[in-house]
Amino acid sequence: MSVMPKSPVARRPRQAAMSEFENRLRRELKGQVAFDAGSRGRYATDASIYQIMPLGVVVPRDQQDLSLALDIARDIGAPVLPRGGGTSQCGQTVNEALVIDTSRWLTGIGELDVEARTVTVEPGVVLDHLNAWLKPHGLWFPVDVSTSAQCTLGGMAGNNSCGSRSIRYGNMVHNVLGLEATLADGREAHFGWVDEIGPASPLAELATAVKAIARREAAAIREHYPQVLRRVGGYNLDLFDCRNPIPYDPEGRANFGHLLIGSEGTLAFTRRLTLKLSPLPIHKVLGVVNFPTFYQAMDMTQHIVELGPAAVELVDRTMIELALENPAFRPTVEKSLIGRPDALLLVEFAGEDLDSQLRQLAQLRTLMGDLGLPDSVVGLTAGAEQSALWNVRKAGLNIMMSMKGDGKPVSFIEDCAVPLEHLAEYTDQLTEVFHRHGTEGTWYAHASVGTLHVRPILDLRRDGAAKMRAIAEEASALVRRYKGAYSGEHGDGICRGEWVAWQFGAELNAAFGEIKRLFDPDNRFNPNKIVDTPKMDDARLFRFPADHQIIPVATELDWSAWDVTRDPLSGDLGVPGSGGDPAQGLAKAVEMCNNNGHCRKFDVGTMCPSYRISRDERHLTRGRANTLRLVLAGQIGDRGLASDEVADALDLCVSCKGCKRDCPTGVDMAKFKIEARAARVKEQGLSWRDKLVSELPRYAPWMRHVGKLAARLERVSWLGGRGKRWLGFAESRSLPVFNGDYLRSSRGEVDKRPSVQAPLPAGEVLLFVDTFNNYFEGHNAAAARRVLEAAGYRVHLNVRGSERPLCCGRTYLAAGRVDRAKEEARRTLETLMPYVERGVKIVGLEPSCLLTLRDEFMHYGFGDEGTRLAEAAMLFEEFLVAEKQAGRLNLELEPLTVGRAKVHGHCHQKAFDAFTPVMTVLNWIPELDVEAIVSSCCGMAGSFGYEVEHIDASRQMAELSLLPAIREAGEDAWIVADGTSCRHQILDGAGREALHVARVLETALSRRKT
Repeated sequence: MSVMPKSPVARRPRQAAMSEFENRLRRELKGQVAFDAGSRGRYATDASIYQIMPLGVVVPRDQQDLSLALDIARDIGAPVLPRGGGTSQCGQTVNEALVIDTSRWLTGIGELDVEARTVTVEPGVVLDHLNAWLKPHGLWFPVDVSTSAQCTLGGMAGNNSCGSRSIRYGNMVHNVLGLEATLADGREAHFGWVDEIGPASPLAELATAVKAIARREAAAIREHYPQVLRRVGGYNLDLFDCRNPIPYDPEGRANFGHLLIGSEGTLAFTRRLTLKLSPLPIHKVLGVVNFPTFYQAMDMTQHIVELGPAAVELVDRTMIELALENPAFRPTVEKSLIGRPDALLLVEFAGEDLDSQLRQLAQLRTLMGDLGLPDSVVGLTAGAEQSALWNVRKAGLNIMMSMKGDGKPVSFIEDCAVPLEHLAEYTDQLTEVFHRHGTEGTWYAHASVGTLHVRPILDLRRDGAAKMRAIAEEASALVRRYKGAYSGEHGDGICRGEWVAWQFGAELNAAFGEIKRLFDPDNRFNPNKIVDTPKMDDARLFRFPADHQIIPVATELDWSAWDVTRDPLSGDLGVPGSGGDPAQGLAKAVEMCNNNGHCRKFDVGTMCPSYRISRDERHLTRGRANTLRLVLAGQIGDRGLASDEVADALDLCVSCKGCKRDCPTGVDMAKFKIEARAARVKEQGLSWRDKLVSELPRYAPWMRHVGKLAARLERVSWLGGRGKRWLGFAESRSLPVFNGDYLRSSRGEVDKRPSVQAPLPAGEVLLFVDTFNNYFEGHNAAAARRVLEAAGYRVHLNVRGSERPLCCGRTYLAAGRVDRAKEEARRTLETLMPYVERGVKIVGLEPSCLLTLRDEFMHYGFGDEGTRLAEAAMLFEEFLVAEKQAGRLNLELEPLTVGRAKVHGHCHQKAFDAFTPVMTVLNWIPELDVEAIVSSCCGMAGSFGYEVEHIDASRQMAELSLLPAIREAGEDAWIVADGTSCRHQILDGAGREALHVARVLETALSRRKT
């Protein structure tokens, strides 16, 4: 097993001092203090290739907490590292230091001046949250980076972030007016205009000294600072040069705060930022230019920018293909393609006059015709279409990182910026460099300013480190030839820190060292970044060094699909050398998480409900993936997947599968939880509660006899409460009531198991009635059957003679009893295959059950039969929509007495892109106004919401958006939810009965005129 590396440069306090350090922090701070291995491990990585275990983690509750943490760290001499979203790609936010995470509580927004267009924010404010807050005022902060849903303003300042529209609005340094920060000696200071720094200011001596250095190095500054917009390396000493061709301030004033922008937390700790805002564009149009060759796209960019666009962004062929493989992105990308282009340029025009933007779009079409590419532009004028395509572009990094196998696109030269007139030659020659080293590069991002995010595909576990060094040296020579910048947007960190001296020369590099010592004489603020940075290929700092191994682990599911290699040049998977080892596959599936933090978003989508209520990295998809990765590498814990660290990290995971869809790299935490739960059960056994819940499908047939009696006993508080407590259920949660046996009552109407040779009747379907809809809510099954029969279908039910009804095994999976789940799956497969072979669709009602046939069944080793069953399995609404599209559905519906419907989508419906059909079939009902509730998980999640230790979290998830939306819906609206758990949560939390869509359709049928 590999060992968690320590920084080769930072200085760790002695163990006794560390204990006192931790104890003091716990005594004096109100916020979170974590020094355990699991918590530290979750902060040991960012979105880079590096990993360094921090000393500990502090999440300050407020500004006072922040001051105390800095004071205590200074007393003990401990290094400190500011951290926001942890999305840095160069290793800026990893170090052997006390990590201070500002993203949870230091999120205040205040002091908005609409007329002056300024606002002051704390460093933990997320960019998208700020812009949502500003939107009613007609303003926005225009440094629109692709990680806007999760990155923080403090982190953006530390990196000098840029964004897609920097060609119009500039970089972070052009949009920050001032900062409040704490100096290394504990004094607080305001960093603003240099000419306003008085003699009593804590910055007076520092400003004088830095200005003197800038005057002394004026000649070197003019010679070595790249004259391109995208330049973020080193410290911004050129801010004092009023003749700078790319000024920091249009009036020529020097702002001392700009020295902190891009300093990566090495000079001071930022507490607040004052930002310059811009008017929100009223209208936008987007022209998507399709290019037959990548070279043409790069060569023609210089002409396109002459049209005055707000953005020109590149999407290359690799990114197009990977996006087409993602069900969330495929429909959007397909609408933008003309044939099979080798590259796309997304050209946006924005302003206050729509006619003006439309004229610019027409000019773009004319220009492309003049350049020899007529009919190459797809125009998007609808806001929703534009937003959808920009979301694909913003997910570029994650899309690129969705490649399976050990070889990944590696970040180290992705920010080189060159003048536009050289962009085509530069990219062409850099591609030749990649080919000489046996690899290919992925390209995307900011064509408008000559900064393309290019990442060669390398395997750092093998020969990737040596290739990285060789490619970097050749790339740097190209950058110098074209007078560009080696560090153009994402900062220096570790991967580009050693190149600061190369870019700026020995004199300026020494000057940067002087500035660092002036501000931080003890080298405690994010030490050894920008100044004295270790080598980019120091293997001790790699997340996956050459000796990286995983511990032996027995898997329950088939993970071999992830244990593949990829040919970097062809992109083919499974080239010779693939092992197909399920255990290796599990580790590599976990490693698909690239730490970009997309799961931290709050705007739309399902993931991650537990993070949304906790704001705790431990309960985040990324945090869980890091925990699993470290455990599988033997770097934390000593019991593998059964360890307490894993159980703690997965405790609030509700297996919503939101990450399966919303995570651009497809990290499937629900599937990982099955493996971890199984390992835990093998080691510790099952509780009575777990046995009771998991065995539900087996004892349900006889519970119908005592279901009503059990319900009456539950209402006796002294008896029901005691029983619930003993089993571990929450007293305040009502339990489901067994209410009959739909399949048993319908058995006389069901055909016996058909012969494989039976002819295929027209309109034949099998209704898969799950345990919940059979024993608890049989009216849903009855309604679905009536709708199907009304539409002319012959309906079979999922029973076989007198045997127990078929089951998907979902309850067993939730309890980690994969062997039992496979038994149920095998029985189900054998019964359903004769129908499948005859072309009969298997139609289900409960999303979590039916979609198990399309998901987990595929990982049981059933081979072709499992695949065919998965292809035949459809949710009720999916089947109706498919039949309608095929012209076979004849379903007449009449208006309802209630004219509005509010619809909540089950998490698994969203994960499998199966929620849209629910909205579609409801819209078939005349005069019904249908509206989807924008919500994450309902929080019930099977038995999760019944459990005494989880009921509070369950209710908090429901209160995020679902229950408030239902309370606001009014009594005159239908509440529709296909999930049995969702319906129970809605009834318990809002006192409203929610209906399965089949019952709504049945009601429309019942009013049909005959």
